[in-house]
Amino acid sequence: MKKICVILSVLIILAPSILYADDPLNLGAKTAILINAETGDVLYSKEPDKKMFPASTTKILTAIIAIENSKLDEKVHIDNETPSGIDGNNIALEPGEVLSMNDLLHALMIESANDAAVAIAKHISGSVENFSKLMNDKAKDLGAKNSNFLNPNGLPDENHTTTAYDLAMIAKYAMTNDVFKKIVGKTSYTIDPTNKKSEPRVLKSQNKLLFSDNKITVDNKSVPIKYDGVNGIKTGYTIAAQQCLVASVDKNNHKYISVILSSDSTNIYVDIHKLFNFAFKNLKPVKFVRKNDFIDNVPISNGSSKFITCVYANDFYNDNGNISNDNIKKTLVINKNLKLPIAKGQVVGKVNFEANDKIIGSVNVVSYSDIVYQNSILKNIKSYFIHKWWIWFILSLILFRLCVSIINVSRRMNKLKTLNAKQKRLRDSKNK
Repeated sequence: MKKICVILSVLIILAPSILYADDPLNLGAKTAILINAETGDVLYSKEPDKKMFPASTTKILTAIIAIENSKLDEKVHIDNETPSGIDGNNIALEPGEVLSMNDLLHALMIESANDAAVAIAKHISGSVENFSKLMNDKAKDLGAKNSNFLNPNGLPDENHTTTAYDLAMIAKYAMTNDVFKKIVGKTSYTIDPTNKKSEPRVLKSQNKLLFSDNKITVDNKSVPIKYDGVNGIKTGYTIAAQQCLVASVDKNNHKYISVILSSDSTNIYVDIHKLFNFAFKNLKPVKFVRKNDFIDNVPISNGSSKFITCVYANDFYNDNGNISNDNIKKTLVINKNLKLPIAKGQVVGKVNFEANDKIIGSVNVVSYSDIVYQNSILKNIKSYFIHKWWIWFILSLILFRLCVSIINVSRRMNKLKTLNAKQKRLRDSKNK
């Protein structure tokens, strides 16, 4: 009996290390993921599909929906209900206050204001419930497989859940939007006085990866929390969710996104450092295609050119060591209903990269040159004469001979007139 008890005691003590024995990074978070921000390729994961509480990382989805469904200078009117009963971070919105969508988006993503999230949701969809439906539809479109969003700010609800994988897919998409990317990369922002506030509101970022010189210990080394190349995106915390963080890094022409869910204040930034260090130290990205490399000539009607010369808009890297470049299939997809004119550098489609029957990434395709509309009849005539150069040569010879003949005839006529005039003068002189 004693032996059994001793064995059970040892198993209990070793349980955590057994549970995470396959975790080479020894992360403190319950779930985590690291992806290539351009391809979506999963480079590391720890229970990525486990349903978790996302806390304020929910606001990533709220923000991108708002950006795509409104204008930044759009005026948002605060109703009587929104300012009351909002827990957690807020910017003290007042009934009847009017702010721009731009100000509310900065409050949402920099200050993590829960009242701003509700104001945005009501402005876009009329109610939090309707906005939640929009959130879930958008999440599914972006590849989120196990999410259920019930509010725009991530405040506790036992049915408001997502996964590390789903948040990574949402973040990957959001970071392709220039407006979103610019906002989440800021460390501060000032909202000017409004019709209800006489003083400006100064917002401070919650994401210490962007600015903090405080030290943490990562792999026995003391380093600043600030991580070189980090350009966003969102922190989160509730008692139920614990510390959550979605982070993006863009360094040395490589882009990665990490998601940490259910960590603690000590380990949250350590875990992110470990994930990004793993990406930059251990992954060996191989350039698969280069920006401006030729792809194909795609026929187009009624243009100044018969074809759109398609080239890559960006480089594409394969940083999955398990997939060789030889095993990656390329598929060109041209946008439907392309209309002339087409400008040089205009996106006209994309190339999907597939491996093992799965799309591992894509790169936009752009036109290499300007193409303007040209009437097909005039174009055909022009094309005919350009390509039938010998006709131009013969016509030029004929025209030259014609001009010479006209000149010669003109000279003869002038000589004849001169001769006739002389003869007339002679006759006139004899008659006198």
